[in-house]
Amino acid sequence: LYLKDYYSKIFTGNIFIDPIIGALSGSISFGMPITSYIAGGELLKQGVSLLAVTAFIMAWTTVGITMIPLEASFLGKRFAITRNIVNFLFSLIIAILVVYTLKII
Repeated sequence: LYLKDYYSKIFTGNIFIDPIIGALSGSISFGMPITSYIAGGELLKQGVSLLAVTAFIMAWTTVGITMIPLEASFLGKRFAITRNIVNFLFSLIIAILVVYTLKII
């Protein structure tokens, strides 16, 4: 009950804001793909929308805000920032397309 109250405060059910919140939280908590499915499943159990969870999973696996300094040192600052911005935007687009494809919106 406590977690459901917590998630309902963060994820309001708004189809425009929830995917952005999901993508932002996934970007900050960068991790391995296999663990993103577990976290996503738990979010779905708590009533978070599929749109937000899909954006979270995509951002979790492709965007790494905490890894930008390391990535920039090897590949360049401009590349690291551009890659992360593009992946963030695509996490939103793909989330919308996935949910639209499943006809859940």
